[in-house]
Amino acid sequence: MDDLRLALLLNAVSPAVGGVLVRGEKGTAKSTAVRALAALMPDVDVVAGCRFSCAPAAPDPRCPDGPHEAAPGTARPARIVELPVGASEDRLVGALDIERALADGVKAFEPGLLADAHRGVLYVDEVNLLHDHLVDLLLDAAAMGASHVEREGVSVRHAARFLLVGTMNPEEGELRPQLLDRFGLTVEVAASREPEQRVEVVRRRLAYDDDPSAFAARWAAEEAALRARIVTARATLPRVELGDAALRQIAATCAAFEVDGMRADIVMARAAAALAAWAGRTDVREEDVRRAALLALPHRRRRNPFDAPGLDEDKLDETLERFGGDGRPDTEPGPDTDPDTDPSGPDGGPGGPGGNDVPPQSQGPDSAASAGQPEPPEPSRPSEPSSPSEPSEPSEPSAGQPEPSGSPAVGAAAGERGAERAGEPFRTRVLSVPGLGEGAAGRRSRARTEHGRTTGAHRPQGTLTALHLAATVRAAAPHQHARGRRGPGLVVRRDDLRQAAREGREGNLVLFVVDASGSMAARRRMGSVKGAVLSLLLDAYQRRDKVGLVTFRGTGAEVALPPTSSVDAAAARLGELPTGGRTPLAAGLLKAHDVLRVERLRDPSRRPLLVVVTDGRATGAGGDALALAGRAARLHAAEGTAAVVVDCETGPVRLGLAGDLARDLGGTAVTLDELRADSIAGLVRDVRAATVSRTATGTGTGSTARDRRAA
Repeated sequence: MDDLRLALLLNAVSPAVGGVLVRGEKGTAKSTAVRALAALMPDVDVVAGCRFSCAPAAPDPRCPDGPHEAAPGTARPARIVELPVGASEDRLVGALDIERALADGVKAFEPGLLADAHRGVLYVDEVNLLHDHLVDLLLDAAAMGASHVEREGVSVRHAARFLLVGTMNPEEGELRPQLLDRFGLTVEVAASREPEQRVEVVRRRLAYDDDPSAFAARWAAEEAALRARIVTARATLPRVELGDAALRQIAATCAAFEVDGMRADIVMARAAAALAAWAGRTDVREEDVRRAALLALPHRRRRNPFDAPGLDEDKLDETLERFGGDGRPDTEPGPDTDPDTDPSGPDGGPGGPGGNDVPPQSQGPDSAASAGQPEPPEPSRPSEPSSPSEPSEPSEPSAGQPEPSGSPAVGAAAGERGAERAGEPFRTRVLSVPGLGEGAAGRRSRARTEHGRTTGAHRPQGTLTALHLAATVRAAAPHQHARGRRGPGLVVRRDDLRQAAREGREGNLVLFVVDASGSMAARRRMGSVKGAVLSLLLDAYQRRDKVGLVTFRGTGAEVALPPTSSVDAAAARLGELPTGGRTPLAAGLLKAHDVLRVERLRDPSRRPLLVVVTDGRATGAGGDALALAGRAARLHAAEGTAAVVVDCETGPVRLGLAGDLARDLGGTAVTLDELRADSIAGLVRDVRAATVSRTATGTGTGSTARDRRAA
């Protein structure tokens, strides 16, 4: 927890650092540590009676409660305002005071949480689960330092400069990159594995439960000393000098780790200055720059959602050493040195643009034998070891033929191959579920939502959650004379209230059913298949879906990953997926049917999208494997599950079995090439048309698949 404590204290010293994102497993006291920061924050001077916490020395000239007269002001404790994950947009930014508008006929603004958090801390627990519309508002406020409210005839702007602190469990999904970059620092926390430390945690927790007041009094002196140190560090901060040497180290470090934009450089500079002030110094040293880099850069190095945050400390030390001293590279050639021939120059030595920037421990034992310019080994993915050499075609009976008795089960199939590396991901077409849903907020399919564009109004059924003001006024206006209205206020009764009907986008459950049999390993197709699934996972990450993974091979199917919001976990399981054995297609579809049945009970509002990745072949022990697969597919069609079959069949001779499977599923079949965003523009229309046809006629859409094969 040392990094977490330090990151929070640095932000208390210098709120300009930009906040903290706390990542860690459940039960590691992330929320407890953040809430404890409130007791350490110095008091804030505010204008008396101002709802927007204006500073007496420099009040906001555009404050809705202003203009403010010059006055000493009053001191109050710093606030930590909590933003619930399920908060409404009005609760966050504020809205028209409906009660005063209807009763008194005046426009009055009711402040939201952003106004409460001004000059304080805005804390979001489980920030990775925050709805997109709230994330957008947070991004705007964090970028501008102000909140703009334009709604229902109200136009208000007020200052909103706050320290953003979020906690999250990465197992439940990742943050959008735009919001991730807004956090100045990030820390990873984990429970201690030392028994003595765990015993002390339990002992203190029990002591607090027995007598909270006595427990707080026990640590009051240390908290007071820590608060005094924060005040001293704040007073020291304006005198801290950030010299050119430290600035060059900061810039070189950010460039070496290829972070996007310039925000990382600015955050590192502010964090390094805060570290110096916290240590009681007025000069920034190399150790301050190093510590700032470890806190400010890991989350900015993620090149895609599946990259784990982290920093190579050896590379960091090497960069700081090169740009140490006067802040210039210590490998610059002398006046008589030719940089094109000198191996120790910036273009020939380690770390130079043309040299080898591989840490010593990553070079092979034979590197010394090379001609002074060792080739860095190609990095390999830990979860995707290279597959052994394999024949061009696996040993598998043709489609529909029974397996010999005694065939091995899943995970032990004859001729099983190691995990093959996934191909390069690409931007995919949008696959959406037809119709209008009511699921969780997301970015995939159309849905009736609490937030989104207003499409109309209706009488509320149950509790009124989103008032349509104009429709309510129109409903009440004709009855004002009959109700005896005499003053400016509007006489409104419950029957006049109208609920706003809004349409937005929902996230779906995207369940992947992946064929991992021997036929998929033919001609090394599995690499392309994994690349396609990885691309779809990236799309699911961006659209805030839940994902699940079912695989089938050998004699059965298994749930490789139950439905989860962690797309990272799905990508990791996909990378470890071996291939080989028979093709129990029916077993895979039945396993998917069981998964969806359970998920409908758990979350009935989240609509599923079934994505079957296969060449359509089916083999099994006894009976007609293709007929069994067709019957299993029709179970999904009978329940109205939207489905897409990604046809992985290649070669000059194609059986078209994936198209037949799509017909039985009541969905559509697309090839790997058609899955790309720059291919056929009618893919989404095909998915929708297939479902509409199935709904209208009660039959499958085999003509769609057959017409595609004929074309």
